[in-house]
Amino acid sequence: MEEFLDVLTPEGAHAGFSKPRNLVHRDGDYHRAVQVCIYAESTKQILLQKRADCKDSWPGLWDISSAGHISAGDTSLHTVRKELEEELGIILPEDAFELLFVFLQRVALNDGKFINNEYNDVYLVTTIDPMPLEAFTLQESEVSDVKYMSIEEYKMALIKKDPAYLPYDMDKEYHFLFSSLEKRYASDAKHRISTLQSQLSRYCPVNLTGEIGGVSDGDIKALSYTIRAAQILDRIFIEQECSSNPDLSSWLEKNGENSELDHLKLSYFRINKSPWSCLDENEAFLTTADSAIKSTKATVRSVHGWNGLEYRAAFPVIKPPGANFYPLDMDKAEFEAWKSTLNEQEKEDAIAFFTVIRRNATDASRGLFLRKYSEEYKPYLVDAAKLLNTAGDCADTPSLQRLLKAKAESFVSNDYFDSDVAWIELESAIDVTIGPYETYEDALFGYKATFEAFIGVRDHVATEQVRLFSGQLQTLEDNLPLADKYKSTNVKASPIRVIQLIFNSGDVKGPQTVAFNLPNDERIVKERGSAMVMLKNVSQTKFDQILLPIAKVCIAESQKHYVDFEAFFAHTICHECCHGIGPHTIVLPDGRESTVRLELQECHSSLEEAKADVVGLWALHYLLDQGLLSRDLEKSMYVSFLAGCFRSIRFGLEEAHGKGQALQFNWIYNKGGFELNSDGTFSINFHKVRDAVKSLCTEIMTVQALGDKAAAISLLSKYATVTPALERMLSRVRDAKIPVDVVPSFDVLERL
Repeated sequence: MEEFLDVLTPEGAHAGFSKPRNLVHRDGDYHRAVQVCIYAESTKQILLQKRADCKDSWPGLWDISSAGHISAGDTSLHTVRKELEEELGIILPEDAFELLFVFLQRVALNDGKFINNEYNDVYLVTTIDPMPLEAFTLQESEVSDVKYMSIEEYKMALIKKDPAYLPYDMDKEYHFLFSSLEKRYASDAKHRISTLQSQLSRYCPVNLTGEIGGVSDGDIKALSYTIRAAQILDRIFIEQECSSNPDLSSWLEKNGENSELDHLKLSYFRINKSPWSCLDENEAFLTTADSAIKSTKATVRSVHGWNGLEYRAAFPVIKPPGANFYPLDMDKAEFEAWKSTLNEQEKEDAIAFFTVIRRNATDASRGLFLRKYSEEYKPYLVDAAKLLNTAGDCADTPSLQRLLKAKAESFVSNDYFDSDVAWIELESAIDVTIGPYETYEDALFGYKATFEAFIGVRDHVATEQVRLFSGQLQTLEDNLPLADKYKSTNVKASPIRVIQLIFNSGDVKGPQTVAFNLPNDERIVKERGSAMVMLKNVSQTKFDQILLPIAKVCIAESQKHYVDFEAFFAHTICHECCHGIGPHTIVLPDGRESTVRLELQECHSSLEEAKADVVGLWALHYLLDQGLLSRDLEKSMYVSFLAGCFRSIRFGLEEAHGKGQALQFNWIYNKGGFELNSDGTFSINFHKVRDAVKSLCTEIMTVQALGDKAAAISLLSKYATVTPALERMLSRVRDAKIPVDVVPSFDVLERL
């Protein structure tokens, strides 16, 4: 049967048609292929194959372990597994394959009759020991021999252009195969220890508590069971980050006390809940060489005395933008093409919060399919639901009982509508937020929600103090610096609850949130509104440990006294309130109804965080003008916000809040609202800052109202950057050794 290949553009995108393989090489069409390197840790050797003499390209030369074209309609990961099985008789699970890099090979052979313009996905399989050579079953039409060779010898053969080996350009991308292996197996443990210690030092350990003395006995029992349910969500979130993440987590926990280095790896993993560092633009601080050792039979042919293969559970160096919500080798084009074949209900399910997209593991031609969270995470969710049901049975407070029972039901039904309404209407001394909510981890589309839990004790005094804000939302909407045609006339008042956090779990990695406005389901927001939860003890801790020290080195001496907690906390409240106003459900220029989230996709989270921040600042000044807030806030809110910019940007531009904050800082700085002083500090120009804030409010909300993704990309590309002036200030903060964030611990279970 003639093999067809998908034709690509020179940039590597699908051209939209396929051609027979021989014509692709005759015409020099760009296409895709895979390569895999099998590396044995114990001997530092790579498996090579000798290409059959009948091959139409590079016959009889030694080459990488296995390689092959990606057939039309097939996928990268499925192809690399298939090629290994066909050429060498090796059968390996998906988690053995690590995508290392992609390189473009451009060469003409056979007097120009064979033109190879090929994008190669290069995978690494890391085994503990070499496989016995007699375990391989060679495909005679492709492979004539195999051997193991030291990685250094193979590298030198390529550098010297040894004619026995298929040539690769070691001055370009291919050198990464060797440099990455050299780096990850370097024996300098002291350097790794020092690096991890430095990374950990950016977090300030804090113990968070809350007063539970006045809580009823029944609610206390409910609290205990709820925390146990929340602990299960940690395991779900670990799995949502990456398919091999659970194995990595278990391995690090098991070996965390073996050495100082192992302890540090575990400690930093517990903060990030993945091998990628939140504060370093998701740069990997672990590699597959640090991962779990697993076993598999591996071969079709059995070998006497050999019990099978031990390999490292792999994960990519670059964090997958779709986390584990989508197949690792799926791109946007494939998703959109697949979605176009679905009926209307299936299309809604494909972009819904609570589904994952999976690929048939044995037959890629059958494509993608949907799985509900209730199916994908069933063992975890069934156990969590049982605990929540028990908690509901114990609870004395009716609204708490209703919430816990409704959440238990939603975990098994996958319908979160009723439970989120119950959450909005919660009136209880024990405050519980538990379930899948935020979509930040889905950097591919921003569709899929991660599991999280925040459990606290209601601060009744502070809650009463902030009721002013929730009653002003429609007034704020009516007066937004936005064209009237984009404004809503039906903004629901959002209850605000202030709590002292006593436990969190799930998607609470890296920098800790100080507040949240939920749910994100536009149906509920439209019909019932949303609610805000403020974590006052987290806010106070961050202000004391981080914001005040930053102000000392970043803010002009004449304005330092304006930095205070009340202004910082008031803006945090307004930030969360302003998630509830502005464009959400929108009408596009072609007349279709949609949502900002669906139209802006991966740009939505960063732009929405920026909107909430800057509109929150605008709202504070509006409320001041109406006489609803003290004029004492007028200057302190701007100076405290400026200091907060330097705090949030340190989260990194891969994080939604950090990227959104960089956008705001650079816009206001360019408009003259922030000024750089001769001593390197910053200050507020009180004559210009208000107009700068207002103009950014209009810019962001207009982009949202139009659902204009191209404009969103342009805005973020231009302003969400670390400029030289900003980098100098961030450097001063680093030199002052000010923590970037806090890492909380909780003793509530011991106290209970």
